Amino acid sequence: MVKKKKFSHLVGLKDTGEKLTTSDGKKIAVWELVVDNADTAMWKAWAKHFREHYCLDSMIDELRDGTSYSRAEYLRQLVFPDAKRDWGPAVRTGDFTEILLSDLLEERFQCWVPRTRYANKDVRNESPKGTDVLGLKFVNADFSPSPKDILLMFEGKAQLSGKKPLPRLQDAIDGSSKDTFRKGETLNAIKRRLIEHGNRMDSNKVQRFQDALGLPYVEQSGAAAFFCRSVYDPAHICRSTSCKNHKNFRNLFLLVIRSKNFMKLVHSLYKRAADEA
Repeated sequence: MVKKKKFSHLVGLKDTGEKLTTSDGKKIAVWELVVDNADTAMWKAWAKHFREHYCLDSMIDELRDGTSYSRAEYLRQLVFPDAKRDWGPAVRTGDFTEILLSDLLEERFQCWVPRTRYANKDVRNESPKGTDVLGLKFVNADFSPSPKDILLMFEGKAQLSGKKPLPRLQDAIDGSSKDTFRKGETLNAIKRRLIEHGNRMDSNKVQRFQDALGLPYVEQSGAAAFFCRSVYDPAHICRSTSCKNHKNFRNLFLLVIRSKNFMKLVHSLYKRAADEA
């Protein structure tokens, strides 16, 4: 078991109760994110939480030392994915949705999500490799192994702007099906980063899931699609989505999250994260 976390920005993320169905009969949960733009305290907390995935506030001054950049400029020029150039906008989308999904898994589903992907980027306009999000769930309070422990591997895809819907949930399902083969490399990469940062306690939590035969656990899969309201089309999602070829079909969870002006929200968060550093 892990201590339940609360994130103020998730107050506006709710399960709508709507249920879509894939072409082969799998249920899809529909959530909606509504953000209160007037809630400055929420935005400030969210910006700090988001920023520190890339760079701890306590390290910014030391890292920018030797450059002519202010804190905000350092984050915009050397750390955060670019808002307009190269693959920056697409990487922003991917990073944002993965972090939001991690928050959801920790607060609402009581998983522990190791967050080591973003601070270790060599190139800011590239996405980290490996499984998008890993959620670990322990039955025992002392983290001793139980066959009922859960490893949840989630893949996310997004379409946060545009007019014509794309089969993003199907893309996430196809990516999720490969996670069984990427699991070992992803766990090893997370464990290595935790050890490098001197975090032996958390590295041991990850280590518990590295030998599924010697220390069995439940392996679950998830696929999530994020849509701007302008391209959210329930009929298209149902028609274009199938799970029949997924390697872990029986333990596969499907999720759609929609929001109004989604890409504008993403850029606003990155701006605040830099400006308020």
